[in-house]
Formats: sequence, structure tokens, C-alpha cells
Amino acid sequence: MAAAGEAEEAGAGPGPGPGPGPPPPGDLRSALLTGVLRLERLELDLFRGRHHWVPATQRLFGGQIVGQALVAAARAVGRDLQAHSLHCYFVRAGDPKVPVLYEVERTRTGRSFSVRSVKAIQHGKPIFICQASFQLAQESPVQHQFTMPTVPPPEELLTQEELIQKFLEDPNLAEKYRKHLNKIQAEDVPIDIKPVNPPDVSCLKPQEPKYLFWVRARGYIGECDMKVHCCVAAYISDYSFLDTALLPHRQYDVKFMVSLDHSMWFHAPFRADHWMLYECESPWAGACRGLVQGRLWRRDGVLAVTCVQEGVIRVAQKPNQSRL
Repeated sequence: MAAAGEAEEAGAGPGPGPGPGPPPPGDLRSALLTGVLRLERLELDLFRGRHHWVPATQRLFGGQIVGQALVAAARAVGRDLQAHSLHCYFVRAGDPKVPVLYEVERTRTGRSFSVRSVKAIQHGKPIFICQASFQLAQESPVQHQFTMPTVPPPEELLTQEELIQKFLEDPNLAEKYRKHLNKIQAEDVPIDIKPVNPPDVSCLKPQEPKYLFWVRARGYIGECDMKVHCCVAAYISDYSFLDTALLPHRQYDVKFMVSLDHSMWFHAPFRADHWMLYECESPWAGACRGLVQGRLWRRDGVLAVTCVQEGVIRVAQKPNQSRL
């Protein structure tokens, strides 16, 4: 990651910017670097972030806060350290009308591991707290991982936009679902998605709490400091994540849903602007909370990232009869 002030002077995003050389012909630098994850340095360990996309709920997108917090933490460590984990709590609703201040504390700098604590602040109060740990590269003979699920490659699947358009062309689609899909279609989210097992919007029967989709940052990032790709993956990891816990309960109208905490572990190098399989599942829901787990797989079968999140889920007490 660039030293203090270098990223701003070079016009980069969260670190030294996209890889060397120009992006491929016809492609654009990723908006996640040029805008979403760009922070303005105010003091040595104080940064200001602005908003790119605000969900229909008019709350700040959690992935943006996690990603920007990791950018701030990464600015406070040397280039030889790489992010290996982060643990976050969302403590207040964010205000999309004002910027977010990120205050970094250099909690510990050790020989192999270093910890940075980040507090995101609006209106003088913390809205989010995060601890990120960084590690010097170390070799070990102790290695294993799960096996990547067997799924069709992204080239054989429709994009989320193409799937939505396909649903909208159905003349029998109920108007409320049409409005919902139009709202999703209008979102300016800087990531590409190709669902493997997309939920059927015309049939809202309960489904297994498992959702798989290919995902990548939209635009070009290239070979660069791995911390840059980790920051982008942090943004990506929150998209539709908690929705997985609702798949067995689609007959209920959702009244309120918000993230409580979010954790990530980075296992192996990856390119966030290359297709990765996001395997999401929900092992438990109850007490107005839902738990989701996710794994980001490289195309070659290497497990790159593990994510876990819990959130508040409040639904109507009785099922919507029109959904049964």
C-alpha cells in the first residue's frame, strides 16, 4: 500500500492504484478504486469518505463502510504487511447525506502481526467500529481447504441485469414484483454478478438457504498491492449477503433488515476484477436475527476469502397469503 499521502498525489484509489500499464482496450478503471474506495486524508490517521451508491433503504451500504474502513487501516501499515482478517460492528445507522470520518488507531505493531482499529464517525458519534489484522507472509506445511462447488462457469450464465430483463418481459409478472425488479435494475452498483441459482421471483415458495453467484469488480484493477484487492472484496462481500437467510421465509413480508456485524478472513491472493464464485449459506435464523456464511472461490478452485455476518431480520408475524 502507498505511503502516507502517495495515493492521493498519484490519483489512486485505496492504495497504489491499478496495475502497471493501461487498462485493456475498451475497459475503464474500476469505479471502486476511482470513487467508491477513495479516501481523503485529513491527518496522519484520519480520513474522509464519500458515498457512491445508497440503497433504497436510504441507509449507507455496509460493504462501502467495511471497504473504506479497511482502506483507512491499510494506509497505516507498511507495504510488506497483508490483510488477513477483519471484524466489524455496525453500531448506528449511517446518514447518506454527509461524509464519513475514519479514525485509525495503531493498536499494535508486532514482528509478524499488526492490528489497526478503525472508528467510522458521523455527527460526532461512531456508526461503525472495526479491527483489522495484518500479517507478514509466512510459509507453513499445515495447509488444507474445502472443495469448491461444481457450478457452470460464468461464460455460460446470464448477468443479473439480463435475468431481470427476462423476468420483466413476462406479461404475467405481478406489478409489485415488477416494481421491485425495476428498482434493482436502476441501482448503480459497480460490480458484475452472474447468479448460479437465481431465486424465481414469480414463485415465492421457501427455498434452501443457499445462494451462489459469480462476482467481480466492474472495470480494471490489475496486478497491484494485494491490500487493494482485499478492500474491493470487502465491498463486494456485503452485497445480497444477508438476503440468503430469507430464502426459506419468502412467504413473509420483510419489515426491517440490517447488518449487525461482519467478519472476513483472507486466505490466498486473488484478483477482485476477475470472476470469483461467492458461495453463501445461512446455517441458522431465530430471535429476529439471521446468520450467514460466505466463501469466495477463485476460478482455479482456491479458497480466497471467508465471510460471516449476522443481522437483524424483522418480518410480518403472519405469512402474506398472496405469496403462498
